[in-house]
Amino acid sequence: MRQVVLDTETTGLEVQLGHRLVEIGAVEMIGRRPTGNNFHTYLNPQRAIDEEASKVTGIKDEDLVDKPLFRDKVEEFINFIRGAELIIHNAAFDVGFLNAELRMAGAQYGKVTDHATVLDTLAMARTMYPGQRNSLDALCKRLGVDNTHRDLHGGLLDAQLLADVYIAMTSGQVGLDFVFDANADAKATNAFDDIVIVRRPVVLRASSDEEELHTKRLDALDKAAGGQSIWRKLEAEDTVH
Repeated sequence: MRQVVLDTETTGLEVQLGHRLVEIGAVEMIGRRPTGNNFHTYLNPQRAIDEEASKVTGIKDEDLVDKPLFRDKVEEFINFIRGAELIIHNAAFDVGFLNAELRMAGAQYGKVTDHATVLDTLAMARTMYPGQRNSLDALCKRLGVDNTHRDLHGGLLDAQLLADVYIAMTSGQVGLDFVFDANADAKATNAFDDIVIVRRPVVLRASSDEEELHTKRLDALDKAAGGQSIWRKLEAEDTVH
């Protein structure tokens, strides 16, 4: 399967107020491995960047004066994502901005989901880690992905980090059941009337034979330790709590 991990940066948070894209970063993966074939561009948004957005990205108005317009890069962008599964964190945000840019570029370009399917890793994370922080930084910390070089948000850097996070999140247990997620408030998807596809992880449980082998292994560790092993102590603590 060809997958494209994508992130964008914008002039502000609300596309409905006319905010525009200033950066697109996308990383190609085939067979869950980055190929080194990336798409990256800065864009002239033809409007000012909000001060808060500039603080987050480090991008200033003067940095974008000589950069291409989205319509100058639209063909290249569509060719890059065509037929892929897009992996995006908080997909409704990025897809909403991309769809707005596609509309301005021309009706012939349609919507993102006319060219690719979309998987929202924020929705995945909320399913896998309910009640926990699931920002990209939080997931990097939880899953052991090194993000110490992420002082500022950047489209390509964040796409590369998200690729590592996605691989860590889906290693070993990946369900093949695809569902349409229409709960925008709970999972931040579908906010712009686009279908966002979520791949849900399948929980694999030990068989009775595997549980028996596990118990025998712990008995052997207890005997070798001359008392209760650390695993038995942890199991006892879990039972208490």
